[in-house]
Amino acid sequence: MRTAEDILVLIEDRALAGDIERVVAAAGLRAVRVCAPPDRRAWMGAAAVLLDAASAYRCAERGLARRPRVLLISGDEPAPADWRAAVAVGAQQVVTLLTDGDLMAALADAAEAARGGDGRGPVVAVLAGRGGAGASVFATALARTAVESLLVDADPWGGGVDLVLGSETEPGLRWTDLSLEGGRLSYRALRDALPRRHGVSVLSGSRVLSGGDSSNDIDPRPLAAVIDAGSRGGVTVVCDVARQPTPVTDTALAAADLVILITPADVRSCAAAAATARWAASANPNVGVVVRGPAPGGLRPADVERIVGLPVLAAMRPQPGLEVRLEHGGLRMGRRSPLTSAARAVLEVVGRRPQPDRTAGAA
Repeated sequence: MRTAEDILVLIEDRALAGDIERVVAAAGLRAVRVCAPPDRRAWMGAAAVLLDAASAYRCAERGLARRPRVLLISGDEPAPADWRAAVAVGAQQVVTLLTDGDLMAALADAAEAARGGDGRGPVVAVLAGRGGAGASVFATALARTAVESLLVDADPWGGGVDLVLGSETEPGLRWTDLSLEGGRLSYRALRDALPRRHGVSVLSGSRVLSGGDSSNDIDPRPLAAVIDAGSRGGVTVVCDVARQPTPVTDTALAAADLVILITPADVRSCAAAAATARWAASANPNVGVVVRGPAPGGLRPADVERIVGLPVLAAMRPQPGLEVRLEHGGLRMGRRSPLTSAARAVLEVVGRRPQPDRTAGAA
């Protein structure tokens, strides 16, 4: 049975049709190949229609209605005849398979539109105000609290959010397995390839042990594509970000609707967070603070705001037994735990962001 996410393929050249079907499959979609111009229901019901020049003329002669997401595919650089065929059938784009990244992007857009995916999911970047502040733990708590989420480890120097989530033994794609030069990803295909635990899809690095060569370098381009895929897929994307300005960090911060700075509630930590806040806010002005207790000197949220210079979105008391639980199976959260309450407060703020622009502020 055909679905709204099917891609209708009417290509007379068998070799070209086979190449196209492989690209469609890589996008996580299903190609429905037909040999003749379809009826109106199939023509209008597909997520996208892919034609070559000969098939485009046949569809035009049949008088099929103009519709969005009709693509004319050329195996080589388009010739004048290809452009004339595109005009005849009302194709919105002529795509050559020499640059199949354009086709992948068009297919991802088509699938998203077919699912009614006009609303993008929010993107949250989490970083520590100082080392050991608990950014990875809070990023994981955010991902676990959201209805559906993609947790992205964007800190190649961290211990790994997979250990925090408890997904380190789950099979699936890691950063070392992901090779992407350009174009867009289908979130459905990405989600199916990633490890998943507690309803969270996670992209993290592989384990780097003592004496081994580091292999967890992250390229900003794949990172941007992964974040975009999750957001276009309508899920909450949470990035655990390194506490230093790098191209990877800049990419995550620039893509975020909201940046969360985690700081313990003591004077030295808040002073360090103030320094971190300056460069983070230069990459994205939508920054808020989450304060982690205890407060040994009695610092209040208002005091933290004054020192750091950013609004406090949530303040949480210590979570009993957290360190022990992290050592044995990953983060566990109760419905009324401090982490859950703080995560809900942040998700409520990011949920108020206007569409399609990013949130106006963290206050």
